[in-house]
Amino acid sequence: MKKKNLLKLLYTFLFVSFVLANPILAQKKTTRILFLLDASGSMLSKLDKETRIVVAKRLLSNIVDSLKTVDNLEIALRVFGHQNQAKMQDCNDTKLEVPFTKDNHDLIKEKLKKISPKGTTLIAHSLAMCGPDFPVDPAARNIIILITDGIEECKGDPCAVSEALQKAGVVLKPFVIGLASTVDFKSAYQCVGRFYNATTEESFNNVLRVVIAQAMNNTTVQVSLIDAFGRAVESNVPMTFYNMQNGQLEYNFVHTLNDRALPDTLTIEPTIKYRLVVHTIPEVVVENIELQAGRHNIIPVDAPQGSLQLIVSGLNPNDKVQSLIRKNKEYWTLSEQDFNTTRKYITGLYDLEILTLPRIYMKEVSIDAYKITQIQIPTPGKLSLVSFNDIYGSIYMWSNNQLEWVCDLDEKLRRKIITLQPTLDKPYKLIYRYKQHTRAYMTFEKDFEIKSGLTTSLSL
Repeated sequence: MKKKNLLKLLYTFLFVSFVLANPILAQKKTTRILFLLDASGSMLSKLDKETRIVVAKRLLSNIVDSLKTVDNLEIALRVFGHQNQAKMQDCNDTKLEVPFTKDNHDLIKEKLKKISPKGTTLIAHSLAMCGPDFPVDPAARNIIILITDGIEECKGDPCAVSEALQKAGVVLKPFVIGLASTVDFKSAYQCVGRFYNATTEESFNNVLRVVIAQAMNNTTVQVSLIDAFGRAVESNVPMTFYNMQNGQLEYNFVHTLNDRALPDTLTIEPTIKYRLVVHTIPEVVVENIELQAGRHNIIPVDAPQGSLQLIVSGLNPNDKVQSLIRKNKEYWTLSEQDFNTTRKYITGLYDLEILTLPRIYMKEVSIDAYKITQIQIPTPGKLSLVSFNDIYGSIYMWSNNQLEWVCDLDEKLRRKIITLQPTLDKPYKLIYRYKQHTRAYMTFEKDFEIKSGLTTSLSL
């Protein structure tokens, strides 16, 4: 029942946050860091010469002091396992000791002095309660830094809670600092957030500073679109970064090369695992991208391209001829390209279905790097039909000595212009019957030819 109430509380908060958040409002981006400190009984164990809690409080106080002059940063403190003795197994023993406000650094330091380890380790419930600790602010970067020396003791699921918070966009991927942890300890927390192990006071101090630096520092990214010769020179392509955790779109960029002909540098959030979609034709996708925070990251993407040019001369400005482009031996359409245009594609083999009458099919058209593949079709002609009666009829062409359907005629046509490809070896055949005739033998046939740029007239 407690677990149900916990999840209900968490999802209620997530829903309210979503409803109240208004991403349209322009806000200056604020970073909020919530320190989640373990004060369970095990924190009285030694780390070097002092207890883990003494070391944790001292180093945390030092960090809080160092953050006083940082702009656009708010911090808060939540503690668990510090209100009731372990024998009580109080799985609700967590409290927001200092909420998010400006200039609360000294208050946090004073509160830390009074913390004394007592109780059990309740990770899942404490993480869930962190959600409502953050003000509703869609423009903020919300980060949890969990400091603990133990694993879940209250039958909760810290991984599920962390995932729910991230999917709802409440927090970024948490940081977890494990004190004197074991292999099992590490495996238990890897699904919760970015895990760091600290076995000594010195390593704890180093890890804490690294985590703060990663939480605060901008991370730069360079997306290198690699051509067929291994050079990062492909460019001018839209690309999208998605959050792998919740599928949310994070960034859109149009790739560019800077004034030194190098891929331009981007600044993006380092704590998210990304799925990158480069919108070439077809798209190129790179998944599970993890960035090194505070560093310059290079993401290589194989995206060699060539060009396809479709040509038809003498086309009337009002006429439009298109081709469907598909990967060789695949059935879904990648692109619709107009004739008399040029478009880039990832190198490879493609199948074309040219939407003329009759259809023209081309298989295994090769697109090669830095080359323009030209496809030219004959200038079409026109068939002008005039009928004074309703008819049933269709136009056919010859293929392998058999008739192949091209198109049907409108039953009520009186005047109709149909654009057709020029006749090759044999003429087209028009087969029709007047609608008022009720005998099949009263079917008529007419052969006709179509020449490029000319109109053929038929009266039915």
